[in-house]
Amino acid sequence: MAARLRGFGPVGALALLVILAGNLLFVPLSGLLVLAWAWQSGTPWHELGFVRPVHWPRTVAIGVAFGVALKLVMKAIVMPLLGAPPTNAAYHHLVGNTAALPVMLYLVIAGAGFGEETVFRGYLFERLGKLFRPGIWPKALIVGLTALFFGVVHYAEQGMPGVQQATIVGLLFGTIYAITGRIWMLMVAHAAFDLTAVAIIYWGWERAVAQLIFKS
Repeated sequence: MAARLRGFGPVGALALLVILAGNLLFVPLSGLLVLAWAWQSGTPWHELGFVRPVHWPRTVAIGVAFGVALKLVMKAIVMPLLGAPPTNAAYHHLVGNTAALPVMLYLVIAGAGFGEETVFRGYLFERLGKLFRPGIWPKALIVGLTALFFGVVHYAEQGMPGVQQATIVGLLFGTIYAITGRIWMLMVAHAAFDLTAVAIIYWGWERAVAQLIFKS
């Protein structure tokens, strides 16, 4: 069974579909299913990026700083250049909505930070890496494919601006993961990125940040 789970026959393909569909039931089921798949298939944790950092505080600090800075750059520079509206209609209900924060924080930390990074960087990089031959160009293709997929899954909830932002973030995170093979910093950065977005919306700063450089 372990060999069939690691392969790309019926069992391996079914496992892939079940993992990708997991979050349709609840978040972060897809990420948890990846861990179960790794355990049952005998896949080493390091092949999914779970390599223990040499210095945990430094890894967390870098992740937080990178995530916060990236969100601010995306909101104030990149997304305005792409013509995105200054406010995110999908999450406008969070403005001053303290009651909604606990669920949102859970989704950001468990769903995005842990779940999405485990699936889109750890699992999909491992699966596609087994399909393609080693080399720079195959790895670049994996970065592009996973980033595009990461962007597309954001369309239903956030529309085209969500696709654009997620694709760019996917390219950056994917490139870092392809180079380092480590996922912990990216998990922290992803959570910090989304927590910054939630804070900006909650405190009503979204439009101000979006128009900080490019006035409209």
